[in-house]
Amino acid sequence: MRKGVFGACRALILAVVALLASGPAMAEDGYDLWLRYRPLADSAQARYRPLATAIAAPQDDPSIRIAAAELHRGLTGLLRADVPASADAIAPGAILLGTGGDRRIAALGLPLSTLGREGYLIRSVRVDGKPATVIAANSGVGVLYGAFHLLRLVQTGDPIDRIDIRSVPKVELRLLNHWDNLDRSVERGYAGQSIWDWWKLPDITNPRYVDYARANASIGINGTVLNNVNAKADSLTAPYIAKAAKLADIFRPYGIRVYLSARWSAPIEISGLKTADPLDPAVAAWWKAKADEIYAAIPDFGGFLVKANSEGQPGPQDYHRSHADGANMLAAAVKPHGGIVMWRAFVYAHENPDDRARQAYDEFKPLDGRFADNVIVQVKNGAIDFQPREPFHPLFGAMPKTPLMMEFQITKEYLGFATHLVYLGALFEETLASDTFAKGKGSTVARVIDGSLEGHARTGMAGVANIGVDRNWTGSQFDQANWYAFGRLAWDPEASARRIAADWAGMTFSTDPAFVAPVVDMMMRSREAVVDYMTPLGLHHLMATGHHYGPGPWVDDLERPDWNPVYYHRADAQGIGFDRTKTGSNAVAQYAPPVARQLGDIRTVPERDLLWFHHVRWDHRMASGRILWDELVTRYDRGVAEVAAMRARWATLAPYVDADRHADVMRFLAVQAREAQWWRDASIAYFATFARRPLPAGSPPPAHDLDYYKALRFPYAPGN
Repeated sequence: MRKGVFGACRALILAVVALLASGPAMAEDGYDLWLRYRPLADSAQARYRPLATAIAAPQDDPSIRIAAAELHRGLTGLLRADVPASADAIAPGAILLGTGGDRRIAALGLPLSTLGREGYLIRSVRVDGKPATVIAANSGVGVLYGAFHLLRLVQTGDPIDRIDIRSVPKVELRLLNHWDNLDRSVERGYAGQSIWDWWKLPDITNPRYVDYARANASIGINGTVLNNVNAKADSLTAPYIAKAAKLADIFRPYGIRVYLSARWSAPIEISGLKTADPLDPAVAAWWKAKADEIYAAIPDFGGFLVKANSEGQPGPQDYHRSHADGANMLAAAVKPHGGIVMWRAFVYAHENPDDRARQAYDEFKPLDGRFADNVIVQVKNGAIDFQPREPFHPLFGAMPKTPLMMEFQITKEYLGFATHLVYLGALFEETLASDTFAKGKGSTVARVIDGSLEGHARTGMAGVANIGVDRNWTGSQFDQANWYAFGRLAWDPEASARRIAADWAGMTFSTDPAFVAPVVDMMMRSREAVVDYMTPLGLHHLMATGHHYGPGPWVDDLERPDWNPVYYHRADAQGIGFDRTKTGSNAVAQYAPPVARQLGDIRTVPERDLLWFHHVRWDHRMASGRILWDELVTRYDRGVAEVAAMRARWATLAPYVDADRHADVMRFLAVQAREAQWWRDASIAYFATFARRPLPAGSPPPAHDLDYYKALRFPYAPGN
């Protein structure tokens, strides 16, 4: 009976694939992400046809069952051919899945001992004298990762004859941080509501949860923090633990563990304790009991993420305790269960700072070596807050005794929301490749976070998710690439952002080189474009108040100095920029001496970081030969021109993309072009009041006067 049902289902799938292949292209909305599995060209199908022979996989491991089903789904779609699945039979050309516990895998003598729990091998082998492709690992999840890798090779047209791939993740914790609230709003999220329907959970689950897990497994993400770092204590109550447990059950076979953001004052808010002092025995006992309760419901619960003593959040400093005191108390609560604590280093004091960029280093550097062995400190890529460009955070390389994990923002809070096409793979790669010089040349940020620089086994990378209920998941088609790039770089922080962009473009749209080459070039240039039209030459934190939408370099009326853009650019009649050298805040001293010397000298600092570290005269001569004012305006103009070039380039690519998604991207690029011009005009109108110089030849004046731009209001912008 079951065989007949499966056969009928395969026949239906093949009929649908054949219909799609013979008729006009089906409208697409982006829901399938990079896992579209549309039929390959006839020549490519012939090349990969041997893979359509059979899928042989044991049926007792849920992750391997999913891997087999994914291969069946993918190859059926890509090759327009039914691919039978069996637990036993090996036909010539078959794909064999399994772990070392499978007799056929064991007989191959593969070096599985070097793969760890999540790594995998994909090899051309002979089984019972027949040619086959094996995907082998030490766990079912490793096999699943390998299955997705093999499908990616087919999707992108890579050769698979005589294949021999070994892949092991360089980073242990590869997590999405969802800044999702219990009312389904998403802080700094631009793709609609939260996908977690807390009201209906645990009784009713959305099929989208499985698709979410599947997409994450395809790029190696193995954990998700379900709730906002600005956490509500309710997330730790029994009803919400049950809801989280239901999600954990869905995610488990895809290798994804769930984590929760913990509100520091939860013992007071939930149970009426008088204090949340981490050194109070009653507080420690409360957290231990809470951890026991969570692990009873979620045996593989990952642990806690904590934002404390930052932006008004409570924390151990409220009781004159250190971050280490707080983190270690929580770590003791989860350690018997194998849990961890991720303690965020995004902090700044209630007191007005001399330089906010210094504060995380000043608070955490003295605590190096004082954290428990199941604590990892989570550090943003830069010292301010996910700006279009920031120098790497000085804590990387400065805490050799403490494991540090990277925190990137995948959602584009400061880079035009979901509306602007900005490929963040370039930003991620730039940060990861930065050299800290902590132990000499080659001490890159990537080596800090993968543990190889200091020999740490506990490693991690987190990305603030850009996922919501929009049909295309991320708010725009191209924002999917940032989710994808994060996962690939979390697996291997030294991977090429350009190669990742090529894989994504081919899998998501078309593998035709006439499409992939110009699109990848566009993606790789897009981040520099947004830097140019928003924050050129090291400017930063110039956005409007609250929602962070649009320019607001004139803002100077907020309660804290370091909430105001004027605090960061410090434009005056003499020049512009924040002096972080010895004559200013001396933030450069937080870097290793070779880096500090380079950044602290106006003659050697890279021009991309110039105004981050130096207050520079308007008539300072730049490498181009132009004075600073002219160079600044030229960069603004260059950013606007690049967006225009992106629009023109995308318009020519219509033959390679379905009409709906092509038109969708065109609409977004039109918005980006208008807003890039707005950023350029408003910023120049404002900074010209200080520079008091004419615009360089050929550069048009702003469309409106400064008062016009200052008067613009957006009270209902997303994220407000």
